[in-house]
Amino acid sequence: MRGVVFDGGEVLVVDDLAVREPGPGEVLVAIAAAGLCHSDLSVVDGTIPFPVPVVLGHEGAGVVEAVGAGVTHVAPGDHVALSTLANCGTCADCDRGRPTMCRRAIGRPGTPFTRGGAPVYQFAANSAFAERTVVKAVQAVRIPADIPPASAALIGCGVLTGVGAVLNRARVERGDSVVVIGTGGIGLNVLQGARLAGALRIVAVDSNPAKAAVARRFGATDFLTSVDAVRDLLPTGADHAFECVGRVELIRAAIDLLDRHGQAVLLGVPPATAEASFLVSSLYLDKSVLGCRYGSSRPQADIALYAELYREGRLLLDELVTAVYPVEDFAKARADAEAGRVARAVLTF
Repeated sequence: MRGVVFDGGEVLVVDDLAVREPGPGEVLVAIAAAGLCHSDLSVVDGTIPFPVPVVLGHEGAGVVEAVGAGVTHVAPGDHVALSTLANCGTCADCDRGRPTMCRRAIGRPGTPFTRGGAPVYQFAANSAFAERTVVKAVQAVRIPADIPPASAALIGCGVLTGVGAVLNRARVERGDSVVVIGTGGIGLNVLQGARLAGALRIVAVDSNPAKAAVARRFGATDFLTSVDAVRDLLPTGADHAFECVGRVELIRAAIDLLDRHGQAVLLGVPPATAEASFLVSSLYLDKSVLGCRYGSSRPQADIALYAELYREGRLLLDELVTAVYPVEDFAKARADAEAGRVARAVLTF
């Protein structure tokens, strides 16, 4: 079968990939569409260290082909969106409703794929850049069949992370002020999360002025090309500032832009050894710096919720899909994504 494999030196679109059958508590999914996320590119450029060879992709949707023993919540033929969260469901964090903190869901890459008889790693417990993939049952969330696959695919990462950061982690309240630094795939979802939460002032910041229209479509009330101008709009600072780029100077800017009791939420991914600095005294007025993994989401509940919000016209998905490529055109999709020509490239099989 076809898939996108990074061998440590180059990215290859191959047609000799194989995947094993699902075991107990697992699901085999035929991928229909998968979004190209910055995290996939971060594996290629080394920002995210990962063992190779590895099948890339972690933002996918498709149809269940087979289920392993004990799986009852989905069945062959069901349409599903996939999460990357292979949480155990039984540890203390899972039991508290914090599956993103499950220690069994982090740092344990499996090898359900083979190529030429040799094992190939799975990225983010998902590997959606393959015609078929095996995931834990908890990662497959049933969705209505009328949601287009290219749109449904984006729920499992960009939407969960961006909207979830607003609703679950920051808990933005009606009337709050929000600054979103970076309006790529994650930033746009933070914008619409702020809109859904009822934020009064939503300021998008991006160095590319061409992104103003789409930022406003997703919920921005204002658009700026520099963080330096934010104080002109919010003289006392913001209740919430989301850094969605992954640059240490922008992390500092997000902290500096906070009002009293404000929160800076870090979503961008800088290199693993990056360090950021800030004035400690700037936090004493009850300000906070928050990390956020995967939107602090509970995928089985949140994906279903976002799917229904989409069907009601309250959450935007189709507008996120700015370009669709057959998997054979991965190189072009990657080039367009790296150059910022698309908000989200989607691969189809």
